[in-house]
Amino acid sequence: MATLSITEVKKGMVLKVENEIYSVVKSEFVNPGKGSAFIRTKLKNIIKSSTIERTFKASEKLESVELEKRNMTYCYKEENDIVFMDVNDYEQIHIPKEHIDDILPFLKEETQVEVTFYEGNPIGVIPPNFSILQVSYAEEGLKGDTSGTALKKVQLETGGEINVPIFVKQGDVVKIDLRDLSYVERVNK
Repeated sequence: MATLSITEVKKGMVLKVENEIYSVVKSEFVNPGKGSAFIRTKLKNIIKSSTIERTFKASEKLESVELEKRNMTYCYKEENDIVFMDVNDYEQIHIPKEHIDDILPFLKEETQVEVTFYEGNPIGVIPPNFSILQVSYAEEGLKGDTSGTALKKVQLETGGEINVPIFVKQGDVVKIDLRDLSYVERVNK
């Protein structure tokens, strides 16, 4: 573990705070006219998935945590776990669904992901930035409405639901940004 000053803290870093492991969701450096500088942060507990807001003074030292990252393939769901396979040694691991509940409805089997480990235990899954999925159900759009500003909810082949422009039809293939779970574009087959 490396010691950091508060000016080095950035979004996405992993810190050890009071013997708990947190991912930095948001950080704002504040240097007031009077008094000492500080950083306002929003931290997500990697193990418990809870979020806290914390302020650190300039004099405080923080510990950054190095995580092991392994390229893995999403294999299948098994009760309350998701099974992933290491692309290098074919070892299979089980990760609780709650670690990836938000992106799971947008992942196809055999999707390559990056799994992060802390002290040998899997703690998170980093998906690719984009997913290409077929629309399995969409209501018909209004005839003549091609502006692209009107949105409707569609269901994707993986079961996930997303808002798309009204011109997207059942059977279309769409590109989804997994970082914010948003529609990017319609893809030609």
